Amino acid sequence: MKIDIEVLKKLEKSIDTSDPEKGEVPIKILGYGEISLVFELLNDPENIAYKRIPIFENEKQVNRHIWAYNEYNRILIQDVGLNLPNYDVAWFKDNEDKIQFYCLQEKISSESVGNRVIHDLSTEDIETFILLVMREMKKVWSYSKNHKIIDLGLDGQISNFSIIGYDPNNPKVDFNTKLLYLDTSTPMFKINGIEAMEAVLFLKSTPWFLSPLVKAAFLDEVIDRYYDLRLVIIDLIANFYKEQRPELIPGIIRLINNFFKDEASEFKMEPITFIEVDKYYKNDKMIWVIFQKARQIDRYIKTKLTHKKYSFYLPEKIQR
Repeated sequence: MKIDIEVLKKLEKSIDTSDPEKGEVPIKILGYGEISLVFELLNDPENIAYKRIPIFENEKQVNRHIWAYNEYNRILIQDVGLNLPNYDVAWFKDNEDKIQFYCLQEKISSESVGNRVIHDLSTEDIETFILLVMREMKKVWSYSKNHKIIDLGLDGQISNFSIIGYDPNNPKVDFNTKLLYLDTSTPMFKINGIEAMEAVLFLKSTPWFLSPLVKAAFLDEVIDRYYDLRLVIIDLIANFYKEQRPELIPGIIRLINNFFKDEASEFKMEPITFIEVDKYYKNDKMIWVIFQKARQIDRYIKTKLTHKKYSFYLPEKIQR
């Protein structure tokens, strides 16, 4: 990918994470994660989505993450058979000698992404879409099941899948439709039980007053759930609450349970119930709300009381 590092350096000099679109470098926010901000550079002909990940303290950490990121993408494409957008990385040290790191990905149409298409497709086509997603997930866990050394994980939220060739003016999906998997910037794989990425770095956005507790009690649990196929699927189903389509959940549960009976019986998956999906979502929503409030307090302390820079973007309100 053709990357203008000087533009990124200029962006970092002026970025205000409370309102990143108002900096010297014009950008448009495409999305966000717990530690990242995803944006495009306006008037940029390169068609790149930039994922800003401000968590690295030294070059050793950067090099390890670049290796893990590239290897994760390679495994998913070459060994598992998923379709991914083109990808790259960019990083540099700013004027304060701090590392600024970006994962890059070919920008795809927002109208083709799962959390958008479920508002346009018919119920029948949404169920076909979910079945296609399940078949992509099966490839990942089949690889891990048959591999003695490498264990793969995946974030299976519906917004991490995009429909190739999607036409928003004629929204349709059939069993020949191909999908892209989008979320590879957090390389979820273990080699002989050891995380390829340095997982503790992903606590960097945790407020300082919560970090010891989260590290001691929740880090392994948070990371490990992305390796548990059943939990990944429950998370996917619960995502339909957040995306304001809860009426689809009972049908999706039936579809997925039938999938594991008919197409993936080798996983011996216990049937998923509506009660556990509902409980999972309510618990996840409560944790997210508390965590976001804590981060807002942390941002206030750093920016208003100690006059320091706050590195992470916090969306003001998320509909859940």
